[in-house]
Amino acid sequence: MDSVYARIEQEVAARAERLWDVSLALHHEPETAYEEHRAARLLADELEHEGFVVERGAAGLPTAFVARTDTAAAPEGAPRVALLMEYDALPELGHACGHNLIAAAGLGAALAARAALGDTAGTLLAVGTPAEERGGGKVAEVAAGLFDGVDAALMFHPGVYDWTWAPLTASAQVRIGFHGRAAHPTGNPTEGIDALGALIQLFNTLGVLDRRLPAGSHIQGIVTDGGRATNIVPEYAEGLFGLRGATTSALADLVEELRSCAQGVALATGTRAEVAEVAARYEHFRDNDVLSGLFAGHLEKAGIRLSEPAAGVYLGSSDIGNVSTRVPAIHPFVAIMGSDGSDHTPEFARAAAGPRGREVMLAAAHALASTAADVLLRPDVPKQAWTSHHRKAAAGE
Repeated sequence: MDSVYARIEQEVAARAERLWDVSLALHHEPETAYEEHRAARLLADELEHEGFVVERGAAGLPTAFVARTDTAAAPEGAPRVALLMEYDALPELGHACGHNLIAAAGLGAALAARAALGDTAGTLLAVGTPAEERGGGKVAEVAAGLFDGVDAALMFHPGVYDWTWAPLTASAQVRIGFHGRAAHPTGNPTEGIDALGALIQLFNTLGVLDRRLPAGSHIQGIVTDGGRATNIVPEYAEGLFGLRGATTSALADLVEELRSCAQGVALATGTRAEVAEVAARYEHFRDNDVLSGLFAGHLEKAGIRLSEPAAGVYLGSSDIGNVSTRVPAIHPFVAIMGSDGSDHTPEFARAAAGPRGREVMLAAAHALASTAADVLLRPDVPKQAWTSHHRKAAAGE
């Protein structure tokens, strides 16, 4: 495999300037969830130019795509690898999560792996996954069967830590509305049923609940409708709640507990509660230690050493979780600024277009392509990856 890794390194190096140009183009013209038309077109065009067969608008999403090598050239039963690219930006903050680097690294890995291996080692997919920050393009792609038959889903994420995998929780968004009865507080106060009072009581109840939630679980809510006038008892009030659970099953339990709390408050206050999830659930991330270990080994050749995540630390949620619970997947974090910083900040956005961002993007492209080559050329790797995947699934990890 050493000669394969060397060829991959040469292919990434030969494309270094172009990959950085692509990264900066995405960074300079940020597009938010499901609006990434320029980004998707740019990435798909690059892949098509180098011989990939590109399906645009994959999974019914206008800004998603799937690029494939020639599957007819691969032997029957050959492994399949998907390299994932995110490219949506944050409102007002631009690429303060570094998705421009994710996209460029995935692009570089796909182009380098195909150039080094050709089309006969197996099937290589380069998958454009929009709206990670809001809505979850990967959720729709999973539902559409895009990852069916895939043996490894590979991506990296820039961050403030060098960690082999990402401790990402499951998450959901739940809207709760309380229906009461309007009344004038001085004219007919006994006829009113205060919907806002019920919503406030729910927040108080959740404050008590929060103290006994397990590690990795929490509820955060905001008032989205609190009435229309101060001299009218509100007949309707509404809150939006973000829920996280360390595991997908823990999240499901928390959603049901929130529902029970809302119905209990409604019963106590004489209101009627409506509870509805308003976005696709993100499942928790299940790291494949076989694949993430290979990625870490390849990345160390570039002088970047990854370690295990700090115990008890959770880094939010992502739709990569929905992929990882179905196929072996990796989502390592590689630092582009110090651990005293944070993503989703203007400083992180600047780092994503800085020299450390470029260095990390190219190193990640090489490590991703080399890991893809391991899956495609070493029969033991996909077998071991699936064994690890099934073991963790059985243990509920």
